[in-house]
Amino acid sequence: MRRLLAVFIVLAALAPLAASAQSAKPRARELGLSTQIGGTAGTLDAITDVPGVEVGHTTLISGSGVLVVGQGPVRTGVTVIHPRGKDNPDPVMGAWFTLNGNGEMTGTTWLQESGFLEGPIAITNTHSVGVVRDAILQWQVHRPGLQPWGLPVVAETYDGRLNDINGFHVKPEHVLAALEGAKPAVVPAEGNVGGGTGMVCHGFKGGIGTASRKLDARDGGYTVGVLVQCNCCARRELRVAGVPVGQEIPDLLPCIATNDPAVKVNGPRCEAAPARTGSDEEEDDGQGSIIVVVATDAPLLPHQLKRIATRISLGIGRMGGKGENSSGDIFVAFSTANAHAATDTALAHLTMIPNGKINPLFYATTQATEEAIVNAMLQAETMTGANYARVYALPVDRLMAAMKKYGR
Repeated sequence: MRRLLAVFIVLAALAPLAASAQSAKPRARELGLSTQIGGTAGTLDAITDVPGVEVGHTTLISGSGVLVVGQGPVRTGVTVIHPRGKDNPDPVMGAWFTLNGNGEMTGTTWLQESGFLEGPIAITNTHSVGVVRDAILQWQVHRPGLQPWGLPVVAETYDGRLNDINGFHVKPEHVLAALEGAKPAVVPAEGNVGGGTGMVCHGFKGGIGTASRKLDARDGGYTVGVLVQCNCCARRELRVAGVPVGQEIPDLLPCIATNDPAVKVNGPRCEAAPARTGSDEEEDDGQGSIIVVVATDAPLLPHQLKRIATRISLGIGRMGGKGENSSGDIFVAFSTANAHAATDTALAHLTMIPNGKINPLFYATTQATEEAIVNAMLQAETMTGANYARVYALPVDRLMAAMKKYGR
């Protein structure tokens, strides 16, 4: 425990530095893109606009150059979402959906069966799902209020292009730091952080992104918050508010950042990157994955949350995602309404929105998903990782030039 506490203290001390560095880059709302996408953003324009929701990250970055399995370079981490906050074990109603299932999200069998999500949701890299799941269990068994067994929800996307994924660098103490360091009522760090550290989105540097929508008072005034870990989709398909940004910025594709002839490279060198553009025959075929978490304070029952989760697909589709064969597009949605509904000691008295009034929540989910993906790219920084692989950040000036060209 002394070791775990020391790690947590170090990571907590670095958090303000990460937040200040992140704040230098504009988010979609600051660029006027939120309005173009549609809807009204919440106060923070983040999943943490939903009262009680907390988000924590542990980011692992070390080493450079040639990949040595077990040593690095390391570009990975873990992201944790507490639906009611780390100190409130009351389960929330939830549901999940997969657009294309070439990926993993644990705990979904019981989530579908029971309609309740118990404990936090975590997102990491493909080969760290097991250690993250087990670490959450170790954290949970020492906390009161949970059932005698645990079935944590842990999802993944693959960061093997930039990260030493077979080095298994995510450890239990990193999960503990994310669990205990989660914060409410702040904009979570985005881009190259947590589980999204080594991810690629539409051929640009991707990672974690978040956004929210606030419904009009006549529609209940509810909040819908979305967090994504984006590691998917083809460059040529990229659209923002309907503008074909991927066609306007066809260069700056992933490349190898070394001119050393002694280094065996798998892919084009970066010296050709400014002039190089993609084609249908290249690797840019939409392979990869995206995990999306939707939170809301609207009183929805599990079957309605399933309907919300399916609408995430439309937000991804608006960005140009197609649920390609090699992609793991897996989503979970939960509602913080109807507290104590999971009690086994008495009748639960529930409220719910009638199906005839649910459309505004569908729109909000679609809009917030699209903007969260945009924020993941806007907040990410160019990264060079294992074997000199480099992925460029989305250039804001060229993005805005494309938007202007199409009158947006």
